[in-house]
Amino acid sequence: MNKLPIGIQTFREIREEGHCYVDKTPLVARLVEEGKYYFLARPRRFGKSLLVSTLAAAFTGERELFAGLHLEHHWDWNRHAPVIILDFSEGILDSRQRLDQRIRRMLDIQAEAQDLVLHQEEASDRLEELILKLHARRGERVVVLVDEYDKPILDHLHQPERALELREGLRNLYSVLKSQDARLRFVLLTGVGKFSKVSLFSGLNNLKDITLDERFATLCGYTQTELENVFAGWLDGVDLTELRQWYDGYNFLGESVYNPFDILLYLDHREFRSYWFEAGTPTFLVNLLKTRYYPIPTLENLEVGEELLGSFDVGAIEPEALLFQTGYLTIQERYQRGSLYRYRLRYPNREVRASLPTAILNAYVPTVRDRLRTEDRIYAALEADDPDGLQRAFHAFFGAIPHDWHRRNDIADHEGYWTSVVYCYFVALGVTVVAEDVTNHGRIDLTVLWAGHAWILEFKIVELSEPGRALVQIQARGYHQKYANQPVTLIGMEFSRIERNLVGFEWRRLAYPPLPAEG
Repeated sequence: MNKLPIGIQTFREIREEGHCYVDKTPLVARLVEEGKYYFLARPRRFGKSLLVSTLAAAFTGERELFAGLHLEHHWDWNRHAPVIILDFSEGILDSRQRLDQRIRRMLDIQAEAQDLVLHQEEASDRLEELILKLHARRGERVVVLVDEYDKPILDHLHQPERALELREGLRNLYSVLKSQDARLRFVLLTGVGKFSKVSLFSGLNNLKDITLDERFATLCGYTQTELENVFAGWLDGVDLTELRQWYDGYNFLGESVYNPFDILLYLDHREFRSYWFEAGTPTFLVNLLKTRYYPIPTLENLEVGEELLGSFDVGAIEPEALLFQTGYLTIQERYQRGSLYRYRLRYPNREVRASLPTAILNAYVPTVRDRLRTEDRIYAALEADDPDGLQRAFHAFFGAIPHDWHRRNDIADHEGYWTSVVYCYFVALGVTVVAEDVTNHGRIDLTVLWAGHAWILEFKIVELSEPGRALVQIQARGYHQKYANQPVTLIGMEFSRIERNLVGFEWRRLAYPPLPAEG
């Protein structure tokens, strides 16, 4: 049984040391046959570095590494190209000076390997010099592969001035690729985000974006077939249905794929955990959602246009674009409206659906201890089928938030805060939750399904509504009729911006089957 390539991103090591390898070389061959300049965005830890390493091995003619793979018989092994790799995946570059130093060092190491000496001082000039000298020395056009092209910028999105400074340095670097077209054979830039061409790829207008190209949708990640074939020896006793629910579901307009980082760690540990999420909590993303007062339950039913899935730039970032490009939302469906495409987004799988609301909740509450205590109380109320226990849990939670926290955070003044907190608590517990639940009479704010029982929740802000209106609305609109085949509890929750707490809580348990709507 082949070893699991945990933490290994070098193609040569995987092949020489007998690790499992999912053969992506049919798509590699197609890339090279059909184009020259490519851009690919995928979430972190999704196999981009391994793709870069695989391409480098192919172009430098390391045929022995491809024995038994598709590319062994679908590549011109007599032609060897010089390869330049720019890898920004490691470390945090906190200034333009450090960025330029890193670039010069990477270029110098690769020049020395070819017995070349570089003299240009500017990082972009040094790249141009290396391309010119490699082309002259080898008589072959040069391949340039850039791994995590955007990481220096993404690391500082919370510091726009520094991010702009780093962006300028990278733009100067990438502009060289356009001017050296005649000496380049193949170029691939990979990253997480898709920055606008105007801001980062000025002049490089022939870069082909394959991020949402159905032909290359499975270039990174594992398909179901690949998982079952390549890792067959590791799957004894594995519940494939549960595995799919936890880690599959990423859709780039083709067959869905598993997160490879999760799969490798799960097969090693045999525990369902949020491996990928825990490896890098999206602090900037969570803070962006918080500062924009983003209503978190809307993530369950999000529809966006192409412009919100497209590129972004420093200082002009839409939460939907960042959520999608970083892998916390994926495409459920693409449909056409007139001449434009629209997209329905969703959480890709159980890992993200539970983990992202938990991370958001941690930003909404003063301490993790308070969150955990409230989670325990909510869970106990659900198990005991006790709506009054639910009221006590939320009232105690909001009441325990110090006045000083509210003074430093005005988020509680916004209506979406209260709904978001309640929603995140239920989702973090792994409970089945339907946000903005559609019925033929309107939308339910939140439906919680637990042990064959439906809890229907409606939220109101007392400063914006009449007291008692929440429960009245549920009954008047007959929201319960959607769940007429099971016991239903109607709950009206009313919050006060002034009191900063849950100030109204009414509930009614319907007969089984439920009574007809009032009025």
